Amino acid sequence: MPDEQHPAESQDPADAWPGDARPAAAPLATAPLPHEVADWRLRVFSLYERVRAAPTPREGHELWRRGRDALFAAHPASPLPPRDRARFRGLPVAPYDPAYRFDVPLTDEGAGQERRVATGTDGVVVFVRLGTFELPGLGRLAAWEHAGYGGGIFVPFRDGTAGRPGPGGSYGAGRYLLDSIKGAFLGTRSDAAGVRYILDFNFAYNPSCAYDEAWACPLPGPENRLSVDVSAGELAPPGA
Repeated sequence: MPDEQHPAESQDPADAWPGDARPAAAPLATAPLPHEVADWRLRVFSLYERVRAAPTPREGHELWRRGRDALFAAHPASPLPPRDRARFRGLPVAPYDPAYRFDVPLTDEGAGQERRVATGTDGVVVFVRLGTFELPGLGRLAAWEHAGYGGGIFVPFRDGTAGRPGPGGSYGAGRYLLDSIKGAFLGTRSDAAGVRYILDFNFAYNPSCAYDEAWACPLPGPENRLSVDVSAGELAPPGA
């Protein structure tokens, strides 16, 4: 789901991801009101709860896709500009592919590393690295928590499809896999070896600036870039 639910002039510090920040091109013409943002967040949490309870990942993915389409089309906090909502026909999402679903532990590689990110209105915010996810066939992604905003698990990424024109390309600035503070989390599994996180790239989604440049958009840092193609999840919007 969209993770920047504040315009550039009041950017949520939890959106300052551990990478470079892409500034907003201009202020939002009509910024969502606080209660609208709160309602959006509640609906996102509810959607992911239903996804986790679905009988199969594929069925959960269909719930997720339809739920996000409904929010983007009609919710007052939608990142779509009002002029685009009337002609909206659904987000560009690749068909579900089970090859992109992983149950993996969080290793301690890089744990404790700090990254300081300058924001337009909130000064410098600090992210602390929790560790690293090793994904067979794809590479490694760092997991982060916001040191001053409730913790959580933050995993942005950029892959080989980023910025590629035509079908199958993804948004050039990168996508988001986990943002547990804002509800985007698929859960964990525990076994004798410990806790394993469910990482499913079929649920990868674009930041809000993919749909309206008036949103401030943080970017994945070097620890969150994959050299291979990830042909799953939300694709680049038309014209992005």
